[in-house]
Amino acid sequence: MRAPKGRGARLAAAVAAVSALALTASACGTDGKGSEGGEGSGKGTVTFWDNNGGVRTEVWKEIISRFEKKNPDIKVKYVGVAAADVQSKYDTAIAGGKGLPDVGGVGTAMLASLVAQDALDPVTDRIEDSSLKGGFDPNLVKSVQVAGGGDELFSVPTSANMGVLWYRTDLFEAAGVPAPTTWDAFFTATEKLTDRKNNEFGFTFRGGAGSIAQALDMMYGQSGIDSFWNGDSTTVNDPKNVAALEKYVALYKKTTPEADLNNDFTKMVAEFDNGRIGILQHNLGSFQNHLDALGKDKFAGVAMPVDAAGVRTTVSNPVDGIGLFKSSGNKQAAWKFIEFAASAEANSLWNESAGAIPSNTQAQDDDWIASAGATKIAIDALTDPKTRIVQLPYYLPDWNTLSKADSEPEFQKVVLGRLSAKDFLDAFAGKLNAAQADWKKHNS
Repeated sequence: MRAPKGRGARLAAAVAAVSALALTASACGTDGKGSEGGEGSGKGTVTFWDNNGGVRTEVWKEIISRFEKKNPDIKVKYVGVAAADVQSKYDTAIAGGKGLPDVGGVGTAMLASLVAQDALDPVTDRIEDSSLKGGFDPNLVKSVQVAGGGDELFSVPTSANMGVLWYRTDLFEAAGVPAPTTWDAFFTATEKLTDRKNNEFGFTFRGGAGSIAQALDMMYGQSGIDSFWNGDSTTVNDPKNVAALEKYVALYKKTTPEADLNNDFTKMVAEFDNGRIGILQHNLGSFQNHLDALGKDKFAGVAMPVDAAGVRTTVSNPVDGIGLFKSSGNKQAAWKFIEFAASAEANSLWNESAGAIPSNTQAQDDDWIASAGATKIAIDALTDPKTRIVQLPYYLPDWNTLSKADSEPEFQKVVLGRLSAKDFLDAFAGKLNAAQADWKKHNS
């Protein structure tokens, strides 16, 4: 296999220092931080950690059942881990030197940390030598490569999300405004659907937890800048992005509820589903919430708006995947499970359950896609040659901190008019440029 690039020793040491407790989850796999494990016999039991346990438990159990019928010499021990806990569970197991699974769900948002800690086996060559060769959406492959910090794949992509504008079709029809498929149509609709006296608003704003991801999507979408980096400097504070952020933030209290300042995902979705809000910017993951609350006839989803030339620019969403842990003592059997889970059959089953974009290109042609509404729209947008995807730097060990804890309180100041969009983005850019320089220093 190709040798991976440098691991970012600084992050690994930091994670190890704060992760002092042994993993207490049951049914753990093989032990040993940094252990190379082994290929094993290709039979026996492998342990799989589901990184969204509870939410996707039933579909994974069905996939495992089908796999075991085809591979009677292999048993898969399922361990469901809540999405909010999975990163810390991995880190604790690595730091404690034991308890990692053979196989685990690994999204691109956490991939850099696991790569830095040398916890994952590269899988590029395994894919090339398997039935999965050439079977993945190239945009999703690129996202996984970028998140891993190079050309190597450290997880097998399984699904992706995409930024979506959910809108209330009943309210749009009553107001006689077109769907928000262009930026002009979006901003016009937010104004025409707002009647503050009657508690009706054109848009619901995300000012609390998770606000930066949404702001970046809305910002780059308007500016049309199609790369996060220009050389070693970020484009975050490009004048076009500054202008776009100013226009986006100006929606607050003008066409949104004042309480949106503290909106996280849950509050924002509830506000859209239970009130008279015209548009919500989120992703495919909230489809079921809207369906349960509104019914299929009162809402619809469209991909992020296009510009006057019909070009759509959107930031990359985390790509979910399955990782092969280096410490596994039965990699042959573990890989057989991964290969099956990423096959067209299983990948289609999982993504139909989740309402997400399948990574397997054969699965993208299945019948359920055509009737899946926003999922079909998202796939069409993803494969449209006029769609530009800005790859966010998930590979930076500091990315999650910089784009969340360090930036969300400052972003609220921008929303409240206490800090200019330019000053906010300049400060954000300075931290990003420093993080990029540090990453290059340790990975050159």
